[in-house]
Amino acid sequence: MNKNKLSGKVYLVGAGPGDPGLITVKGLECINMADVLIYDYLASPFLLKHAPENSEVIYVGKKGGDHTLSQEKINALIVKKAKAGATVTRLKGGDPFIFGRGGEEVQVLVENKIEFEIVPGVTSAIAAPAYAGIPLTHRKFTSTLAFITGHEDPDKAESNIDWASISKGIGTLVFLMGIKNLPNITQKLIKNGRPPKTPVALVRWGTTSRQVTVTGTLDTIVHQADEAGMKAPAVIIVGDVVSLRQSMKWFENRPLMGKKIVVTRAREQASDLTRLLSDLGAECLECPTIEIQPPDDLKPIDMAIENLSSYDWLIFTSVNGVKFFFERLFAKGMDVRALYNLQTASIGPATAKKLLSFGLNSDIIPETYRAESIVEAFGKKEISGKKILLPRAKEARLILPVELGKMGAVVDEITAYCTKKVPDRANFLLKKLQEKKIDLITFTSSSTVKNFRELLPTDNFKTLMAGVTIASIGPITAETAKKSGFDVHIVAKSFTIKGLCEAICEHYKN
Repeated sequence: MNKNKLSGKVYLVGAGPGDPGLITVKGLECINMADVLIYDYLASPFLLKHAPENSEVIYVGKKGGDHTLSQEKINALIVKKAKAGATVTRLKGGDPFIFGRGGEEVQVLVENKIEFEIVPGVTSAIAAPAYAGIPLTHRKFTSTLAFITGHEDPDKAESNIDWASISKGIGTLVFLMGIKNLPNITQKLIKNGRPPKTPVALVRWGTTSRQVTVTGTLDTIVHQADEAGMKAPAVIIVGDVVSLRQSMKWFENRPLMGKKIVVTRAREQASDLTRLLSDLGAECLECPTIEIQPPDDLKPIDMAIENLSSYDWLIFTSVNGVKFFFERLFAKGMDVRALYNLQTASIGPATAKKLLSFGLNSDIIPETYRAESIVEAFGKKEISGKKILLPRAKEARLILPVELGKMGAVVDEITAYCTKKVPDRANFLLKKLQEKKIDLITFTSSSTVKNFRELLPTDNFKTLMAGVTIASIGPITAETAKKSGFDVHIVAKSFTIKGLCEAICEHYKN
């Protein structure tokens, strides 16, 4: 928090409709620099990860009459934080000025002479129909469009909505926050001249993996919505353009749409897997079971780095091995020139790519991504008497140094990093398993398996895992999972994150 200013500044930011990828570049910048982040119910929790570590993050969500804070108290909170000198990012679902009460918050800032900026967001009024395959305007159907609040009280004496005008004079109508008033909305439109057979679509949780779309007509949609159990938050689209969904539907066609998948990778590495699975339609629940850390004792790796000139080969078995090795190399004031005399080997393309990011090509990249394959690759090399440095995980398998030793090599196996348990999501995980809200669990290493298993109680382990699909990145991890009591349903043929995602898609396709 900036204490040097008499008053801070407020950024009123539209978070978008739910898909975190739909936030604007400027909106993300405002989150990145926030001293205080005040966010709503509909703002994606993934956006919160972009806030600075020392920022104050405050939830003020409102849904269906359940208000964490009233609007007046939210206004007062924003003013209080800004007057204390903070840079405040007020993160609101959708767009701040489209039925988001952003105008009211700005008026309070003006009254208190607090500096502010408005950062528009993608409103669900246009995003949800687009993700449902419904263009709101189309020159063959309509060129007129209206956004309308569906939150009006049906019992109030007078409506602010000119039902006669919008029923006959506007081609496409989009109602926000109107699912509870759906019967009243359809009755008003029909009563004021809209044909009963006008197409209607309801899109719930638009742009997210939970998106559900129900279509019908003005005279049938209430019954269809009841049968489908449609609830808020949902957008209502009325107009002939709804008929285009049949051919333009795309988002809900993705292979993992709606699947709830647990990602057990370390937090700092989970993003790639989460992104790929999310792009395929899955709802990812990040539940890291391990944390990657430097070894407790740095002396062995530091000593090996100081004596790099004595080695002939440097073998990396993972991205983490590369990362932590170079961190120590640079910490000792050295750079890649210290490796001028070494040949290198990398297990897997991701490891080779990470090594290349430091300017080094791998002399050996095995055809398959496991320790056995690198032993096979070295069978074509003369390594008897050669000295090999192997910086890797503390808990790594012994096969590589043992087999290379049998070939006459002198192997120095050095701990470059270690994995530690992360139990802080255990209660969240157990609750989801008990509620049967998890479809699939991914394991990307033996350590994720072991630590995940320790989070689960033994007495009802089988009950918790009933109906849950287990996916492993490769046979070694799969074997560990089986020994830990899991039924393994999916084993990737290509032992990479991409390969794991492909195997999961193939499983559900079949």
